[in-house]
Amino acid sequence: MPFWGWFYQYYFRVATEGWQHIPSQQQVLLVGSHNGGLFSPDMIMTMYDWFRRFGSERLVYGLMHPHVWKINPGFAQLAEKTGAIEAHPKMAIAALQANASVLVYPGGAQDVFRPHNQRYKINFAGRKSFIKLALKHEVPIIPLISIGAHDTLIVVGDFYDLAQQLHQQGMPWLFDLDPQVFPIYLGLPWGLGIGPLPNIPLPIKIKTRVCPPIIFEQYGAKAAKDRHYVDACYDLVVTRMQQQLDDLASFKL
Repeated sequence: MPFWGWFYQYYFRVATEGWQHIPSQQQVLLVGSHNGGLFSPDMIMTMYDWFRRFGSERLVYGLMHPHVWKINPGFAQLAEKTGAIEAHPKMAIAALQANASVLVYPGGAQDVFRPHNQRYKINFAGRKSFIKLALKHEVPIIPLISIGAHDTLIVVGDFYDLAQQLHQQGMPWLFDLDPQVFPIYLGLPWGLGIGPLPNIPLPIKIKTRVCPPIIFEQYGAKAAKDRHYVDACYDLVVTRMQQQLDDLASFKL
């Protein structure tokens, strides 16, 4: 906590609001929009914020891409100390069954490396498993939004289709892992980063907001299996989060 606290207070100078929206005695599914490359400073600062407010008695686990343990094991071990677990449905279910809350960033690699001109746009890449998880386990969704972290590097664009063609012609994937994205970005320490390389985030101020809970009309296994209902719930969450993100970004703009 002291290690991350220094980054929270002095490096990213985090300003946060809305923590009163988290029910005091109830499990929740925290759903965030990812920013800032593999370091994902908004995710780490959110986890720090949680334990800073609730202590370790109220458990929360953050789902993190399995590739991080292979690409940057040192960082992954640090993240584990603030609740990071592998992003897999079985892990999320186990956390909820242990009476813990869960933090998920559905957009994954496509979200965290989205181009800089899309930094104020929610991008979940159509992934809806988090909706099914909330419905089946009857937990409210608490949206998390953030601005600033996507300025800690400048993503020019995603060139995955071109990289995939080169891979089919013999170019190996870094760490022998399909990255799902292939960004080109400006940032430290590379200057020009090619591919989903770990980066050192620039010391940009981060603002986060915990939004009011989203409660669906129906819950249970039957609702989680209804594709049209899941789609409607997904659209509702994306719409609400985009509205909140637009509002937060308007203060900066």
